[in-house]
Amino acid sequence: MKARVFVSLKRTVLDPQGQTVRAALRSLGYPAIEDVRQGKFFDIAIAGGVTREQAQKDIETIAHDVLANPVIEEYRVELLD
Repeated sequence: MKARVFVSLKRTVLDPQGQTVRAALRSLGYPAIEDVRQGKFFDIAIAGGVTREQAQKDIETIAHDVLANPVIEEYRVELLD
């Protein structure tokens, strides 16, 4: 089983990298681009024999405690078969 964790800045936090990308896209002729938010994702391989429920619980804890800063970032966990 694999898990994928998406981490991005909260909407209330300024995203200078996203704004730079937005400005670049507009200068390249894409005026319809109103906003860009950058983020990151982690692919995590989970050992066999772990239940889906335990994997979900463990990955949620890892995402909250290690991969994301919950003060300024939000995250989403997906389990992949």
